Amino acid sequence: MVALSLKKNLLTLVLVGILAGFVPGYVKGQNCGCAANLCCSQSGFCGTGINAHCGPGCKEGPCTSGSPTTPSTNGGSVANIVTQDFFNGIINQAAATCAGKNFYTIAAFLDALNSFNQFANLGSADDSKREIAAFFAHVTHETGDYCDKTNTQYPCNPNKKYLGRGPLQPTWNYNYSAIGTSIKVGLLNSPETVATDVAVSFKTALRFWMTNVRPVVNQGFGATIRAINGAIECNGRNPSTVQARVQYYTQYCNQLGVAPDDNLTC
Repeated sequence: MVALSLKKNLLTLVLVGILAGFVPGYVKGQNCGCAANLCCSQSGFCGTGINAHCGPGCKEGPCTSGSPTTPSTNGGSVANIVTQDFFNGIINQAAATCAGKNFYTIAAFLDALNSFNQFANLGSADDSKREIAAFFAHVTHETGDYCDKTNTQYPCNPNKKYLGRGPLQPTWNYNYSAIGTSIKVGLLNSPETVATDVAVSFKTALRFWMTNVRPVVNQGFGATIRAINGAIECNGRNPSTVQARVQYYTQYCNQLGVAPDDNLTC
């Protein structure tokens, strides 16, 4: 009887262990950050279901909607919009002494999009072009150490600096930690990777965009400025900086053959 009871208890423990190992991969919370072999569903959960996770609306991972090697928009391939000439036009605005001039490549950008296949896939073809123009307007414009020592959940590494790096210049220890968790890179302890690995650099920018900016893209370019740097620039705090961003946005919209939206400033 004791042996039977012991056997039952062991079986229960084994089942609990299996379930404990199984559940997190599929019920990891909103914002995902799934394992490399799992898809992030439209609702923000990890899994491998062709329809439930990897199909329409899939945000990250081996999504089946859209080509994994040719990120698409509602207006066609992103590569057909962000051409080498368009990309070079952005890079060439930097001075010859700028380190990023030879660091960023269009190939790295398009490769990073494989993890964010919903980028530029919002609404109409013109909406997609406006999102691309908005993203690169902020990239063109966008650097102290930002360590919030009161945030004990993401303790700063005393030997590291959490300053702005990459196309969209993420700052603060907690942002580096959240972004790193999502793209599977330990950025809290190696934030400099954003400035030394071009693939990580673009993934960092795209993850920040999709999480912090994408939800307000349909409210106009002014809303994207507020989402990125509103506390410093909006409501008349820094109108010249706002206008600089707007100028880049309208320039890129014109190059892509689409009219800018009406809400340009914040």
